[in-house]
Amino acid sequence: MACGGVILSNSLSFYQKRIVMSSRVQEKNGGASIPHVLSVAGSDSGAGAGIQADLKTCAARGVYCSTVITAVTAQNTVGVQAVHAVPEDFVAQQLKSVLSDMQVDVVKSGMLPSVGVVKVLLQSLAEFSVRALVVDPVMVSTSGDVLAGPSILSTFREELLPMADIVTPNIKEASALLGGIRLETVADMCTAAELLHALGPRNVLVKGGDLPGSLDAVDIFFNGEHFYELRSSRIKTHNTHGTGCTLASCIAAELAKGSPMLTAVRVAKRYVETALEYSKDILIGNGIQGPFDHLLRLKSGSHSFRRKDAFNPSDLFLYAVTDSGMNKKWGRSMVDAVAEAIQGGATIVQLREKDAETRDFLETAKSCLAVCRSHGVPLLINDRIDVALASDADGSKLSKHGIGGADYIGCGGVYSTNTKANNPTIGLDGLKTVCSASKLPVVAIGGINASNAGTVMGMGVPNLKGVAVVSALFDRENVLAETKKLHALLMEASSSSKMQ
Repeated sequence: MACGGVILSNSLSFYQKRIVMSSRVQEKNGGASIPHVLSVAGSDSGAGAGIQADLKTCAARGVYCSTVITAVTAQNTVGVQAVHAVPEDFVAQQLKSVLSDMQVDVVKSGMLPSVGVVKVLLQSLAEFSVRALVVDPVMVSTSGDVLAGPSILSTFREELLPMADIVTPNIKEASALLGGIRLETVADMCTAAELLHALGPRNVLVKGGDLPGSLDAVDIFFNGEHFYELRSSRIKTHNTHGTGCTLASCIAAELAKGSPMLTAVRVAKRYVETALEYSKDILIGNGIQGPFDHLLRLKSGSHSFRRKDAFNPSDLFLYAVTDSGMNKKWGRSMVDAVAEAIQGGATIVQLREKDAETRDFLETAKSCLAVCRSHGVPLLINDRIDVALASDADGSKLSKHGIGGADYIGCGGVYSTNTKANNPTIGLDGLKTVCSASKLPVVAIGGINASNAGTVMGMGVPNLKGVAVVSALFDRENVLAETKKLHALLMEASSSSKMQ
């Protein structure tokens, strides 16, 4: 860890001195509480950043998002051509309209173009309590355009940051907030995070996307006691407009759903990485920095989001079976896990959810189906024909024997596994016997991982079309990387067996 060990802070944030309502008034939706983020930010006419990015992010995360517009910008993929600040009294009226009527969990601030707007926001938060404040100190956009002048720096430092539960500056913004100090290394980022924390926010995330010479996208999270160095793959793409807004609004969305701060940050970073990977080749606009697809839907080609072809045995090649417990362990949603698996090369996805309420499972299935359809990957529902029909999934995997009309056979456990109790193993010989006798395509399942998947697929037996995996993908921190690795191993083994 480049930042060293534990650092204790003696500062007491203003947030801890603030009186916050301990209970939430529930939205009138059958008694269910609706996670709600209020974005206070500028409007981006090109829809890549600002309010538009926040709306799309919250929609992708399953959170309601209301808005207060602080400025209207004329911008596109080339840059920002003009900025028109909304009058402060009208910003105040927007805040009052939303906060006096709706039960907002988290406020996320973006572009605050004047000292007066900052003060209006703080006055509103003093009058209407919320659970958390996420501050994205927008001063310089990802493309380098200046969006807020130096006159509000002192107001940020002295009044806004002490109220924040987390502040999320990029390197240029962190430098500006700290008087222009140079940030060129991870160690510099750690120092900046500590100095910013001393200004009052409970947590600091210094984003290192522009860190010179770094092969990874490195962010530093500091909670006043511990530093966390968060790394992800640096995606080679020009479509990065709005990454800062998206990261902050995703953190806000996860906090609204009840996630702890570090978990929210990890989920947000993974979400941005997934969206950038998906969007790296799309083309919108003629400038040097394009937007990305928050909903992972723009590459469908037909835009119908429906698989029109019949079942293809080749779909079984890398069969990803989800596990909600594993995803919860690693702080990611089912939708994110599915998206990462598909990006890594999963050819079919089965949603397996034993304990969820039907309504929750159905909503998850619909969200996962949108991701699968946009990539042309079939989605099956485990043992729930009702959910499969209601969500319009491609099929249902049934565990009971003797059911006719099957398209394939799942054969296992090939090896011992912890994902099913008292699951007998048949070994490679048993798998060969089933494949030889079967008239249907066969997918091998049970204890298969990167250490043995090549052996299974390399047998070259008739009708064996793929392997199904659970923990080898989803009980890992980086689903995308693990899926890519396993897909490459299967491709190599399959090619070798065909040459024999």
